[in-house]
Amino acid sequence: MSANKFEFSELTELISESNGGKIIFATDDWFAVAENLLKDEEPVWQEDAYTEFGKWMDGWETRRRRSAGHDWAIIALGHRSIIKGFYVDTGYFTGNHAPRFSIQAARLAENEISSFPIRNSQMGTAASKEARMQIARLKSENWTTIVPQTELQPGYEATRRQNFHSTSTEQWTHLRLNLFPDGGIARLRAYGLIIPQKPREFAERIDLVAQQNGGVCEEYSNAHYGHPRNLIKSGNSSSMKDGWETARRLDRPPIIQIDDSGILQFSGSEWAIFRLGYVGTVDTIEVDTAYFRGNFPDSVKVEGTLAPDVANKILNWKIILPTQKLSPNRLHIYTNITWPGPVSHIRIIINPDGGISRFRFWGHPENENFQVN
Repeated sequence: MSANKFEFSELTELISESNGGKIIFATDDWFAVAENLLKDEEPVWQEDAYTEFGKWMDGWETRRRRSAGHDWAIIALGHRSIIKGFYVDTGYFTGNHAPRFSIQAARLAENEISSFPIRNSQMGTAASKEARMQIARLKSENWTTIVPQTELQPGYEATRRQNFHSTSTEQWTHLRLNLFPDGGIARLRAYGLIIPQKPREFAERIDLVAQQNGGVCEEYSNAHYGHPRNLIKSGNSSSMKDGWETARRLDRPPIIQIDDSGILQFSGSEWAIFRLGYVGTVDTIEVDTAYFRGNFPDSVKVEGTLAPDVANKILNWKIILPTQKLSPNRLHIYTNITWPGPVSHIRIIINPDGGISRFRFWGHPENENFQVN
């Protein structure tokens, strides 16, 4: 990503399966259930796959509507968030994609969430009368529209991937996805900023860069195989694809040399910059190379700064963690902090290239104010 380009799709992903998104309700799941929308994997096509209900599709597909109205679903965000944009993939839905869609949003209270109907995720079904009556209490048709009714393109390779901006600055917990009037969508993604719960106490020790605490990747040098935002996801990595992995640098020397401490001698490196959820001081850093065995970085270094904005500025980066030799498929824990902060942004530098699965930045918030840009 260039330093001058910051699209919404570079922000934290908010509704995929691994980021805590959940289908609460869907009017119809005849050909394919709505949960498929949130799968982490890219949609696939199986030429000769059929079920007793029709052609098997890797997405959400409702039956051809023969009654009044249109189809819709309620989706819970993984965390309360500000949404900057959406990605809709109609992949492989060519003669059966939803021709139009819209998205509405709401911030629901705990008592409203507790009244959700039990979700029946099963092909060949529609929402029961009881479930419809229960969900109707939310009056979701009156929620705030953040993407108006908009035409969708069919799922051919040239037209399937579609982006839609949101100008809303409000905080949301739930979305209503409307199909007009019926049909299919393969995947839905929402991107934005997680608004974390405030620490229970001012001095509570937290992972200051975790996405659930408001951390976000702002810039990076290379993300050929995996985006650096995966580093700050909750939980452990599931595979190499669930981490940050760069391409092999083309300027690597023909013959590799190392110094007396075993560090590879190489002038190039890859990097990623993160804005912390809270300005704070760090005491422990964790770097996990799980699943990266033949492609882990040789070494890692962490720098930090205290600045309101890192875009297009010459910053005074200070070394937080000096260069450390890494090993494959292992959790590395460092307490030899050179400069603890206070820090607002960090830069993770890997030499010369390769992959990391998770990164943790443990410390204490300087105050209870979350950083919002």
